[in-house]
Amino acid sequence: METASNRMLGILSLFDLQTGFFPNALFGISDSDAHKRLDTPANHIAWLAGSIVQQRYDLAGFLKVEAKSSADHLFNKNQGIKGDVIYPSLEVYKKDWETITPLLRAALVSATDEQLNAILQFPEMNMSFPVWDMVTFSTYREANCIGQIALWRRLLGYPAMSYM
Repeated sequence: METASNRMLGILSLFDLQTGFFPNALFGISDSDAHKRLDTPANHIAWLAGSIVQQRYDLAGFLKVEAKSSADHLFNKNQGIKGDVIYPSLEVYKKDWETITPLLRAALVSATDEQLNAILQFPEMNMSFPVWDMVTFSTYREANCIGQIALWRRLLGYPAMSYM
């Protein structure tokens, strides 16, 4: 695989794996079950799924791709779960995932070391760090959230997630 920065090779391998794992994790889950928290304060499937879709859109934005998720108003600026909100259907998230994935993948493939070294500023959180750090954190977090959805599948009585 040819990339503008050699740093992207491992990231793209994970990105491609997680691209397929996301719909597999959601497969067969009803929208009503996706909102269940089983008497815990844990983030439910609908929020987890929406947050990682939003994360792909946000990461694409940091790499100069202009696109907005269907649920941007619920997730932009790292909004946490809202107990009184009915989140979009899992089908909406799957469509957004299919839309942003090729755009973000192309941006990751073409990202130069100069782009990856650029500093992102988050004055509202008094934070700044390189785009590369956001890429690596987002890749880690995406895997983490898919794993949480896979666990929720089992807790809600669904078959284990398929890795094929």
